[in-house]
Amino acid sequence: MSVAFREVWSRDGMMARIYYQSYSDINVKTLLIDLTQRRRVLSTMHGMVYVRFVCNNYAPPDLWCALHSQGLREKYLDSLMNQLGIAPGDYACLGTGVDMDDLAVVSDEYRDVWVTAFTTAGVESNALRVGVDRASTYEVNGRFERVGTINTILLTNASLTEAAMARALITITEAKCAALQDLGITSSYTPSLIATGTGTDNVMVVPGNGIRITYTGGHSKIGELIGRVVYESVKGAVSRHRANRT
Repeated sequence: MSVAFREVWSRDGMMARIYYQSYSDINVKTLLIDLTQRRRVLSTMHGMVYVRFVCNNYAPPDLWCALHSQGLREKYLDSLMNQLGIAPGDYACLGTGVDMDDLAVVSDEYRDVWVTAFTTAGVESNALRVGVDRASTYEVNGRFERVGTINTILLTNASLTEAAMARALITITEAKCAALQDLGITSSYTPSLIATGTGTDNVMVVPGNGIRITYTGGHSKIGELIGRVVYESVKGAVSRHRANRT
């Protein structure tokens, strides 16, 4: 079965496409990045995994209730991936209620190192300031509400140690917070304060096979690159999502 798609990025043989599919007669969209081979991926949703494909799936409100049923999200994603010839276990996928056509892609490089950030961002309903706002959801058997979300997939050709992958999560989060601050995004719960994110944000860090890097903090060149692409992609994604909602 032929599936419509739009290519949004390619480099070093890797390719990112947005696929337009349907599930139970409801239109869904998935950003799928083919890494060409299995790679280590650090995901705040999955932990450390070894996969060939990483993705970010948009499901509209009509599917949210069903996808919160235990085990259905996996069945849903496996069905979409099966249409693309991808087996369970070969992919790791984030989820969002933000239209995938609002995706922002930003790249930067220095000498032999490049980084690219793929970000979707919705901050209208559940932006919050961590450490101040009270929680609004409670996990029961892995079930949560799905509302606004900032998802970022970060790719680099550099070979990152596990410590460098973990440290990148801090750099990514700092850049996201800076973008929200500069955009003036306030907490949905404490409107007098600037938000630090939403309660459902997720990140994937996907290293490559290039030069070995052990540190990705802000004092490193790769940390600078990571910070810049995430900062710009968060700003771009928020702006696109806002523009398309009006």
